[in-house]
Amino acid sequence: MSRPIPSAPLARAALLAVLCGAAFLEGMDVAMFNVALPSIRADLGLTTPQVQWIVSGYVVSYGALMLVGGRVADAYGHRRVFLVGLAAFTAFSLVGGLADDVWILIAMRVLTGACAAFLMPAGLAIINTTYPAGHVRDRAVLIYAGIGAAGFSIGLVAGGFLSLLGWRWVFLFPAGVGVLLFAGASALVPRDVTGRRGSRVDYPGAVLIAAAVAFAMLGIESLAHHAGPFPPVAWTVAAVTAFLLFIARLRRAAEPLLSLSVLSQSAAVPAVIGAASLAAGFAGFQLVFVFYLQESLGWSALHSALGMLVLAMDAILAPLVTPLLVRRFGVWPVATTGLGFALISYTLFLPLDGADHYLHFLPGLVALGLAFTFAYGPLTIAATERAPREDQGVVSAVLYTCFQFGAALGIAGASVLYSIAAETLGDGLPALKVALIASIVAAALGFGSALATTIRRRSRPGPAVSVPATSPIDRSA
Repeated sequence: MSRPIPSAPLARAALLAVLCGAAFLEGMDVAMFNVALPSIRADLGLTTPQVQWIVSGYVVSYGALMLVGGRVADAYGHRRVFLVGLAAFTAFSLVGGLADDVWILIAMRVLTGACAAFLMPAGLAIINTTYPAGHVRDRAVLIYAGIGAAGFSIGLVAGGFLSLLGWRWVFLFPAGVGVLLFAGASALVPRDVTGRRGSRVDYPGAVLIAAAVAFAMLGIESLAHHAGPFPPVAWTVAAVTAFLLFIARLRRAAEPLLSLSVLSQSAAVPAVIGAASLAAGFAGFQLVFVFYLQESLGWSALHSALGMLVLAMDAILAPLVTPLLVRRFGVWPVATTGLGFALISYTLFLPLDGADHYLHFLPGLVALGLAFTFAYGPLTIAATERAPREDQGVVSAVLYTCFQFGAALGIAGASVLYSIAAETLGDGLPALKVALIASIVAAALGFGSALATTIRRRSRPGPAVSVPATSPIDRSA
């Protein structure tokens, strides 16, 4: 899919700002909601299963529909799907903020997650089909990834402050931001000029992959929370069955939802493995660290969020430092360094002995911020840079799906390890240290995979991805 490229530096900067704003909004929305959940539970008198459904509803619909959203964006236009997804995301956030019934709230979270599944791959696809290949696009992707990742860290703090005004503001504030972003996107995102002429979405395949991902996510949620109508093994069997049927459908469909040849290029598979491991490690760590701060040290939710604000450093460093490093060393060495910082970060938290001084946490948090600075953007580039223009939406969706799966697995792994350790060591710091092993293992797998890829690519001569630091376009991308 191609579209006219904004020629003016200011227009390019404004377009990227809107796309980054949407990615930031999605991450911020999730984080703010998690912070406000105790207030919502107290105000509406929610039961534990209802709370679980509010959280799981967003996660499951987001993950299940991601590949569908990416292919729909490729088929019907990235701009169109981005605008519709953003408008619906905004509308459902507004309704959620006005809801007095728990089931309406659950429905709105499910629908909001579904909208994000269409919005996010379309946004990344717009960058990859609007900015010319090479240093201009790479810099835009690095900025987009850095700001999007920072949305979660900043959202934790914003959620804490907004909760002081009432939990409804956690819904209403994103709705207001969404209105502004929609106005900007309507004016700035270039129209789709050419797309997949005559292409159709393989809806049977879409149903099968959505079911497979949904069953898998529900199985992971069941494993993590030790709850649900069916045991994890039942969800796993259902997920595997649906996935095998989806693979069979790919072989028969005239226009399959996902072409396996798109993912067969050398960088895509290790990139999504790295993405999943990065998300798994962070999600497990966040669960352990927040529990440690609030339950062991007695920190408030807002205090805990402020303590983790240092992780938002990637919003500043990713646009400024990462392009220089990618230009000098290439995508994979930088991504490998980032995943190495993640492994260092989680390891630094193992010796904690219950001290509550912030300086004890700072080295590990700084290392984790550097991990996202150096890994998130380069992995995004590696996963999408060689994909055909007409498949950018679905390839972006594969990447985001792996992030979701990784996060869910990280939470499940940490939860299971904590439960096992608590039976012998008791609740508290010793069990939390055992749970942290899940993040260390995830980071080690990601680092090992990335290091092997870096060594393999270095042994084969080829052009490195470059991101010039001093060109007129750098200031506007």
